[in-house]
Amino acid sequence: MGIAGDGRCGLCAERYPKCSVALCAARYAARVNDPVCLADFESRAEARLPGDVWDFIAGGSGAEITLAANRTALDAVALLPRVLSSAGVVDTSCQLLKSEASLPVVTAPMAYQRLVHPDGELALAAAARDTGIPFVASTYSSVPIEELAEVGGTVWFQVYWLHQRSLVDGLITRAEESGCKALMVTVDVPVLGRRLRDLRNDFRLPAGVVAANLPAALHTQEILVPAALTWPDVEWIRDRTTLPVVVKGILDPRDALRAVSAGADAVVVSNHGGRQLDGAAASVAALPAVVEAVGARSEVLLDSGIRSGTDVLRALALGASGVLVGRPLLWGLAVDGAEGAARVLTLLKAELHDALTLAGCLSPAAARTLAVL
Repeated sequence: MGIAGDGRCGLCAERYPKCSVALCAARYAARVNDPVCLADFESRAEARLPGDVWDFIAGGSGAEITLAANRTALDAVALLPRVLSSAGVVDTSCQLLKSEASLPVVTAPMAYQRLVHPDGELALAAAARDTGIPFVASTYSSVPIEELAEVGGTVWFQVYWLHQRSLVDGLITRAEESGCKALMVTVDVPVLGRRLRDLRNDFRLPAGVVAANLPAALHTQEILVPAALTWPDVEWIRDRTTLPVVVKGILDPRDALRAVSAGADAVVVSNHGGRQLDGAAASVAALPAVVEAVGARSEVLLDSGIRSGTDVLRALALGASGVLVGRPLLWGLAVDGAEGAARVLTLLKAELHDALTLAGCLSPAAARTLAVL
C-alpha cells in the first residue's frame, strides 16, 4: 500500500508527510504477525516510539563497543548439554534472595518507563506479578514506589545515592513501609556515561515524565544525576535496613569481595547495559571470576544483554543464580503495555523451559552443573 491519489496513506489515512509510508507499514506488520521471540518485539517497539526515545533506551555510551560486546560474548558461550541424564518434569522456578520466582529472572531497574507507555512502571510491575518474578522499581521511576507496591507481587527497590543522605534514608523507609523485599544499590554511576545518541538528539524528558519518587522541587526536564557513592555509604545502607541488600554494577572480582564484606547478600555483574564506561568488559565475560571470588557467601546475578532463554541458561551454567532483563521488557511495554511485557516474559519462560530440557537439566540449579566452552 502507498500514497493514494488524494495524498492519503492507504494504511492509516493520514496525509503525507505526516505519515511516513515505511514507518506505517512497519506498524501494520507489527499488528499482523505475533512475536515468537524477544527479538521480534525490538523492531515493533522502534516503529512505535519517537526516534529520540528509542535512542535513549536502545543506545549505549561512547562508540557503543561495550553495548555490542555484551551480545558477542554471550553468543560465544557454548554449552555442553547432557544426554540420557534425567527423567521428570522440568521446573523453571527458583528462589532469588528468598523471594519465590517462577524462573530465575528479575526485571532490571529502569528509569522513566512512562517514556515508552502511559502506564509505565505500573504495567511492567503487573506483568512481573502475573509471571511470578520480582519487579525492581528504580529510584527514578516515573511512578511512586507506593503505587507500584499496590500492584502486588514481589517488589524490590533500587537505590541511587543522592546528594542528601536524608533523601536516601527517606526512600529506604518508603520502600520498607511499602513492603519491598530487597534493596538493590547501583554503584557504577559516579557520573552518567557519555551517551552520544542522547547528546546528538539533545534529549529531554517530555512534560509529565518525572522522577516520581523524589520531591517535586527536584522534578526537572533534565535527567537527574546521582551523587558519587563510596563503600562506607554501602555499609551505611546495610546497617540502615534489615532487607537483603544487592549491589549492582560489579565487574572486578575484587569489588565483588568488597561488596560481600560490606554486607551484600547478592551482587549483580553488570556494565549497565553498555551505558557507562565504553570499553568495559562484557558482563558475561566477567561473571565466572566473580562467581569464583565470592563462592557461597553471596548470590550472583548477571545483567546486560540477556535476550533469550538460552542466554539465561548460559548465565546459570557460568554460576549465576539468575539474571536481570531490561531492554526487551521496554520493547514489550512499548508494543502493548502490560500485555506486551507479559508476553516477553512468557516467551522467555518457554524458551528457558525448552533450553533446560534440551540441556538435560530439570531445574535452574541443575543448570549450574553444565560445562561450557
